[in-house]
Amino acid sequence: MTFDAWLPALILFSSLIPGLLIFFLDEERHRLRTALNLAGAALKLVLVGWMIWGVFHDHAYLSRLTLLPGLDLVLEADALSVLFVALSTVLWLVTTVYAIGYLEHSPHRSRFFGFFSLCVSATVGIALAGNLVTFLVFYELLTLATFPLVAHRGTADSMRGAKVYLTYTVAGGAVLLVGVAWLSAIAGPVEFTEGGALDAVAGRYRSELTVIFVLLIGGLGVKAALIPLHGWLPQAMVAPAPVSALLHAVAVVKAGAFGIVRVVYDVYGVDLAADLGVLGPLAVLAGATIVYGSVRALAQDGLKKRLAYSTVSQVSYIALGTAIFGPVASIGGIVHLVHQGVMKITLFFCAGNLAETLGIHNVSEMRGCARRMPLTMAAFTVGALGMIGVPPVAGFVTKWYLGTGAVAADSDWVLLVLAASSLLNAAYFLPILYTAWFREPAGEWPDEQPRGRFEAPLMLLVPALVTAVLSVAAGLLAAAPFSPLEWAKLIAAREYGL
Repeated sequence: MTFDAWLPALILFSSLIPGLLIFFLDEERHRLRTALNLAGAALKLVLVGWMIWGVFHDHAYLSRLTLLPGLDLVLEADALSVLFVALSTVLWLVTTVYAIGYLEHSPHRSRFFGFFSLCVSATVGIALAGNLVTFLVFYELLTLATFPLVAHRGTADSMRGAKVYLTYTVAGGAVLLVGVAWLSAIAGPVEFTEGGALDAVAGRYRSELTVIFVLLIGGLGVKAALIPLHGWLPQAMVAPAPVSALLHAVAVVKAGAFGIVRVVYDVYGVDLAADLGVLGPLAVLAGATIVYGSVRALAQDGLKKRLAYSTVSQVSYIALGTAIFGPVASIGGIVHLVHQGVMKITLFFCAGNLAETLGIHNVSEMRGCARRMPLTMAAFTVGALGMIGVPPVAGFVTKWYLGTGAVAADSDWVLLVLAASSLLNAAYFLPILYTAWFREPAGEWPDEQPRGRFEAPLMLLVPALVTAVLSVAAGLLAAAPFSPLEWAKLIAAREYGL
């Protein structure tokens, strides 16, 4: 095999092998554990950078393993997979640094970082999957790898949240399995193909394809947190902050949203999906989820729960952009894979910093906290303003393309959804910012740790600042070559045959 054939597999192994080795390390071997984590993350970053350059120049990277006749595991790089794997790789590196600092004195670190690496490996497998079967395998492995992370603390609340998470995701996986098996039975092995892979059977199985689409979106909609399948997400907030960041920005909800994009664009194709009449209901469901998540966020005093309902709302921008028939809206949905990731991970990093440094877990406890932790709250402010859609943060770019794309596609109702969402985002984020920056502290903090040289440990503070800078850079440099927006334009142009 050539290096080009090995590259997708090497990207997968760069986190899988360190993760398996970490399981066998004693708790005291923290330096070796840290070295394995960071070496794997750095190697993956280099390999993904190589792949990005090659895909941009129309180079082909494909690893194929035949399991049974007609059943192959396929890892393949295309423009869409590279966008997701690049997001996963960059955010894995910063989240690894954050997790090392966050769990410095915690028990069961080898178990945590072993499953942490397996989780990222499964996410990379989802990103690089070249057919539906491979996607399904890694999608289910992601469920198994993230369950121990949600349950990591071992408390009654953690176990309850993990069981809810497992119940939802296993049920969703079962529905997805039925859809994949049915589709494979009538269409044969389904390889992801730009523009769709079902032309040969589209005329004979219209009714079946419509039902299968519902099954596929239903299975993926659990992890994507589409209503009414979102109930696991707020419950999973009992997990440690690095896990919450991983669930919301890198792995689970993104796997569901990414799967929806794959099904619409590279399984059905936008023309067939529109002809079957399934895009309109998907757009309405996404729009309803956007508004619902924002309304529920308003009522949450728990900071992480407010952020969780914000995720329910924000991730559905991806499904909404995918379901609006038109390349401009598609650009907005695709680029939000990246934009939501860097903004939301910033918010969760900051929430973790507040909890670990001051013992703050609720919005009502945040009075004046920006005076004690100005850099943390500056990063939080960037993420919050981005979610609202304030320029020049990346969230503005997303909403601009979704709005203009909706007008171009004669879907003016989407503008009302975007306006309502932005107002609701402002209603649940701006009071936090006002309370933190302008109100007097109520007294002593709930559980303040001794202050060191900086407002928080550097391994907690630096990742939040880095992702905040990325959130602004993605907006300011949106027109630069290799920016997330330019890459999303490339993907949309290929999917629509432009």
